[in-house]
Amino acid sequence: MLDKLFQKFSLKILFRAAFLLSLTGVFVLVFDFGFSHSDRVQKLINGFYFIVLALGIATTAVRYILLRKQIRFKVIAFDAISVLLTLYVVLIHFFSHEAHQQLSFFYDDNWVKYVILLTFIREFAEQNLNYKRTLLNPAQLFISSFLAIIILGAILLMLPKATYEGISFLDALFTSTSAVCVTGLIVVDTATYFTTFGQTIIIILIQLGGLGILTFASYFSYFFKGGSTYENQLVLSDMTNSKKIGDVFKTLKIIIVITFAIELLGAIFIYFNLNPKDFPTFVERSYFAVFHSISAFCNAGFSTLSNNLYESDFQFNYGLQVIIIFLFVLGGLGFPIIVNVLNYLKYYLINKFSRALHETRAYRPWVLHLNSRITLITTFSLTAVGTIFFYCNEYNNTLAAHHGIGKFITALFGAATPRTAGFNTIDMGALHFSTIMMIFLLMWIGASPASTGGGIKTSTFAIATMNFISLAKGKSKIELFRREIADISIRRAFAIISLSLMVIGTGIIFISAFDKDKTLISIAFECFSAYSTVGLSVGITNSLSSSSKFIIIMIMFIGRVNMLTILIAIFKKVKHKNYRYPTEEITIN
Repeated sequence: MLDKLFQKFSLKILFRAAFLLSLTGVFVLVFDFGFSHSDRVQKLINGFYFIVLALGIATTAVRYILLRKQIRFKVIAFDAISVLLTLYVVLIHFFSHEAHQQLSFFYDDNWVKYVILLTFIREFAEQNLNYKRTLLNPAQLFISSFLAIIILGAILLMLPKATYEGISFLDALFTSTSAVCVTGLIVVDTATYFTTFGQTIIIILIQLGGLGILTFASYFSYFFKGGSTYENQLVLSDMTNSKKIGDVFKTLKIIIVITFAIELLGAIFIYFNLNPKDFPTFVERSYFAVFHSISAFCNAGFSTLSNNLYESDFQFNYGLQVIIIFLFVLGGLGFPIIVNVLNYLKYYLINKFSRALHETRAYRPWVLHLNSRITLITTFSLTAVGTIFFYCNEYNNTLAAHHGIGKFITALFGAATPRTAGFNTIDMGALHFSTIMMIFLLMWIGASPASTGGGIKTSTFAIATMNFISLAKGKSKIELFRREIADISIRRAFAIISLSLMVIGTGIIFISAFDKDKTLISIAFECFSAYSTVGLSVGITNSLSSSSKFIIIMIMFIGRVNMLTILIAIFKKVKHKNYRYPTEEITIN
């Protein structure tokens, strides 16, 4: 009995030590990447790496041999590949002096860092992640996760090797917030100010901000354990909008698979649409493709080009622009819409195939949800109207340099990018005033719910539009496609609209007070762009005062997490009471 207790206690200490060492290894890895150090310090770092990797291999073996860890094919495949790769890298780097001659690919020091990360993922996934509603409710947990990533990102961007000349904490915080909130507003040039290491930090922050760190952490934990507590599933169901608690991890898996699949395809298409003359090496071309694919799908708008896609070698690359449009439109549609559309296409093809075989189906299911129909119609309508307006209004202005199909693609890009994408292929400062006002509206509406984009969302705009049409017709409810819109959806829509205007209006007032030399139109453009996480600017971002930069940081953060979510996090929920007071109409007009 005592032997079993001692063994259990020893294993617990071993696993805890392995996790803490792997976590420390990640911090050491950041230190290794971010600072320059002597050969003596580098040897100490390499020695620590060896200890982390050796202990990681040992704990993985112990889990399978002594604890008889539940064998699931996906988990054992990941563990086997990661352990074999780790062993291979350890043998090459620490025990073979001739490896650099025969195995130069694996002898690269970066492989040691990759397997350190793999070790951390394995150890982290074995920890018990228990969310306690008594400590933080889902809204507070969601907000806290974003704050943590932003602060960590700012610290990483201040590392000496992240920039060429150093960066202030405020500018690092601004850049980190813009990346995590997938906005794209910049106070320093991403292309020339940040090193490749700094740009990699930015794209990681964009990916984490677009999907959320809790999505990754929760799914990795579920992947390795094969299950989760009811409390965890309850919290995650609130954050993923899952209709069934049991579907939480299925939803997380779909989100992650769809994201990486689209980003991979996007990177491949971007790679083959680039001019080889602009990128001397395969690595540079691939890095550009991956960076812009992630930035586009996450609707971030960050670019490794100084003038974004308005760069002379890229503004006429219409193939690249079409791919970027597809990526940020897909990212802006939202994961539930993409999944629902894929299900509809699957049903449509099966139905067509059945008809070809002369099989008739009496029952026609409601495959395309009401939410998907509203979102798709609104998205298509806004894009179509915006493109026509942009094409006609800028035909002899910013579109003058383009011809034929190029004019149309540039107009389409100009109409689609304000919907939180943030890329630009034209000179924003040269736009007509009327075009800028149209962009205001498109930025404010933004993307769709549960997407990587911001704004008040297309569904909110659609509900508000349908509401005043219903009122004009004298109807007491909103009906569409033989469905009635729930009252709670209408109330949320108008709460979001009111709160958005309050936040944007307050930001404009404060920035107007701090930067009196700036025009009202440029300040308003900046605030709308920040709140809707768009990233477009008329060129005043880097010249704003420190106080105004902090206001923009606040607006970007509020726009990403949603003001309604912040209020939910602050106010305590009241219990539902089974009574109703007498209703009374208030004079409105």
